[in-house]
Amino acid sequence: MSDDFAFLDATAQAELVRRGDVSCEELVAAAIERIEELNPTLNAVIHPLYEQARETARSPLPGPFSGVPFLLKDLTAELRDAPLADGSGFVAGRHVSTGDSELVRRFKAAGLVILGKTNTSEFGLLPTTEPEHFGATRNPWDISRGPGGSSGGSAAAVAAGMVAAGHASDGGGSIRIPASCCGLVGLKPTRGRNSLAPGIGDVAGGIIHEHVVTRSVRDSAAILDATAGAMPGDPYYPPGPRRNFAAEVGRDPGRLNIGLGTVPLNQAGTHPECVTAARSAAALCEELGHHVEESSPLVDSGALFRSFGQVMTAYLGWTIAAWERRTGHAPSEKDFEAATWRMYQHSLAQRGGDYLLAWQDLQKCCRDFAEFFTAHDIWLTPTLAQPPVPLGYFDYTHETRKRYIAHLGDFTGFTLIANATGQPAISLPLHWTENGLPVGVQLTGRYGDEATLIRLAAQLEQARPWIGRRPPVRAGS
Repeated sequence: MSDDFAFLDATAQAELVRRGDVSCEELVAAAIERIEELNPTLNAVIHPLYEQARETARSPLPGPFSGVPFLLKDLTAELRDAPLADGSGFVAGRHVSTGDSELVRRFKAAGLVILGKTNTSEFGLLPTTEPEHFGATRNPWDISRGPGGSSGGSAAAVAAGMVAAGHASDGGGSIRIPASCCGLVGLKPTRGRNSLAPGIGDVAGGIIHEHVVTRSVRDSAAILDATAGAMPGDPYYPPGPRRNFAAEVGRDPGRLNIGLGTVPLNQAGTHPECVTAARSAAALCEELGHHVEESSPLVDSGALFRSFGQVMTAYLGWTIAAWERRTGHAPSEKDFEAATWRMYQHSLAQRGGDYLLAWQDLQKCCRDFAEFFTAHDIWLTPTLAQPPVPLGYFDYTHETRKRYIAHLGDFTGFTLIANATGQPAISLPLHWTENGLPVGVQLTGRYGDEATLIRLAAQLEQARPWIGRRPPVRAGS
């Protein structure tokens, strides 16, 4: 894609199409060219859908993002006549979608042109994107490092300028983690804000949320306007917004009470760069007139991480059983990564009562976490406890199991609580290390209150803009 618009955000690309400065067909052709140029290096796109995209580009739907190239994560997103594998060799080659999921239908109705599907970890389980079946995705800022996960394919593609926005989903940080690692905006909306219809009501009690990774706050807000809203029979729907989310961009957030936390809820250590990122963002908030104090929620971290792990174990058992029912293919060890198979064996031993007890303990943690927001508008933290880690950091063998579990906890101690509570949280690219690696800052807000997050995020973006940054990745690098 020409650099004239490869690094524009989706709103600006849509405006070019509306004004007639570039045609949808030209924009799509340029995006495909850039994917073909960089994907051999990054491995972000695993299912190209170029012919369908070219056909759509001839007569795009007249939505707010009409003609803008877009990518879907290869997890949960059903696109008619396209393969879906959930990042797993167990599913790969066994399923082609017969219809669109509701979120995909709404992406299309917004005018977005889908070019393909992006890489993800197996069943979205890991905070990295290195599935054995599809191969590792590399970070455009440093190809020796991972892009985060599980939405790492979409994040790498957006960061590299293949597209301006990409679908992502989040079950423990999987929108915010790759946003942090790739220097993007990653908003996890409130539980139920985007529907999982028609095939799913919720996943694992509402742990999984879907949205996008973007270059700008305004794109994230405007795409949420295009996709948000309940479908009949949805098990949850948060209070509706007072106005369009896009209208919150540039709106005065008022003087907010912000709690600053730099220690993960699991009490793991935090890398100095991540501490610096959070403290610098907190100082900026004070300069902008907000009240900031060092304060974090009081949560039983042992119960939180233990019960969350039990819920995710049940999720894996459910998703494999669901795929077995859909495909008629029985699971066997050779179809799965070693860590996935071990977790699946645990799921088979888990009773229904164990799952409900885990949720009972988790909901107690959620109540304790929510109590913090009676006195604070925002909890400001690093998104992650470490900058982007090298590829292979999360490799698993039976012999290295303890190290593998430690690495998971040492990386993601700030993110998963918002999945349990259903509260919105956003990662912003407000810091870079001296060697050019992005480090995200996370803002977590009250349940149903994306508006305050968007107002503050847009204020921080204006005060410390990041849109001009470019990763060093080149073809063949």
